[in-house]
Amino acid sequence: MRIGPVAFWTCVGTVVIMAGWSAVTATYFAFHDDVLARLIARQAEMQFAYEDRISDMRAEVDRVTSRQLLDQDQFERRLDQLFKRQAALESRASSLSVLADPSTTGAIKPSARGASPGETPAAMPKPSPISDRAIFTAPPDRDARFESRGAASASRRTGATGGGMEGVLAHLQDSLDRVEARQTSSLNTLEESYDSRVKRMRGVLAELGLGRGASDPPSGGPFVPYRLASSATPFERQLYRVNVARAQADKLTRTMSAVPIRKPVAGEIDTTSSFGVRIDPFLGRPAMHTGIDFHGTPGDPIRATASGTVTLAGWNGGYGRLVEVDHGNGLATRYGHLSEIDVTAGQTIKIGQIVGRLGSTGRSTGPHLHYETRVDGEAVDPQKFLRAGIRLGSFQ
Repeated sequence: MRIGPVAFWTCVGTVVIMAGWSAVTATYFAFHDDVLARLIARQAEMQFAYEDRISDMRAEVDRVTSRQLLDQDQFERRLDQLFKRQAALESRASSLSVLADPSTTGAIKPSARGASPGETPAAMPKPSPISDRAIFTAPPDRDARFESRGAASASRRTGATGGGMEGVLAHLQDSLDRVEARQTSSLNTLEESYDSRVKRMRGVLAELGLGRGASDPPSGGPFVPYRLASSATPFERQLYRVNVARAQADKLTRTMSAVPIRKPVAGEIDTTSSFGVRIDPFLGRPAMHTGIDFHGTPGDPIRATASGTVTLAGWNGGYGRLVEVDHGNGLATRYGHLSEIDVTAGQTIKIGQIVGRLGSTGRSTGPHLHYETRVDGEAVDPQKFLRAGIRLGSFQ
């Protein structure tokens, strides 16, 4: 049988294809399990790597979140500490404002010229060094406004959500430091002021021989000793010292209110006759002048030089119309030759209150005021008291 070339190569090709297919099929079935195992292993490896990456990303997110929470917590704690410090400084400012308030220092309040003691001294002219106004007034309260209040409130709203938290806290800290420094300076000034007042007033009282002081107004109550707590801060200890000095200054101020160191007439002092031996204007012979004569215009108001009680208000021989005021502790003053008397015996009067009007009644050669200062009934030179008033007034 003869086979043509086409048929031959067709058969050969068919046999080759079938042999190749058989080889491929045999190889597939022989290595099928290994291929599947490798594919599964590779898939598992890729899954594990993906899960590890996700885990790392979650850990990084947790670290960032924890850091932010920690920073937020630290910011809130520091901010709360600053607010507590601010509250303490506000409390200190309240204490300082009470100390520096003139209305609480026991100062003697002035009365308007020519007005009754109860009228408002709004239009009172500027007094001379010795006048019916208070000898001492407390220094003005220091500026204790808290610059950090607005910034602290804003930091509550925005400080934790954005950057610059450290800058906000530093600004608050600097503001509170400045406030505390001003308060410390103010407290030091108050302490020095009260101490110096106490020393000056005690010096004047000793110079005038009045070291025993004056009687206090009616008061009382159970004795409750005051003691500072062992945990008291330096500010509280200094505040206690200032309060003690202030109480002493108040007591001495009340004492000074009953000491006749002011002048009885307004304006500059114009004396026509001093205390001591002089030639009597009527007899021309040496005589003892027991007071000071102040020149003035008839009708000028004559004011009490200290608080006290009127013991005499009427005609008294050579004094003419006379007012005598008892200031306690042996001190008394007399106002003679008055044209009018504006008080009555037994009346309690205050510093600067008008007791009468300048005149020329009694043994007088012309309009003037005869002013006397007496200690335990004996006339003493009023200039000694007036000079003390000038010295105290110069320290205002």
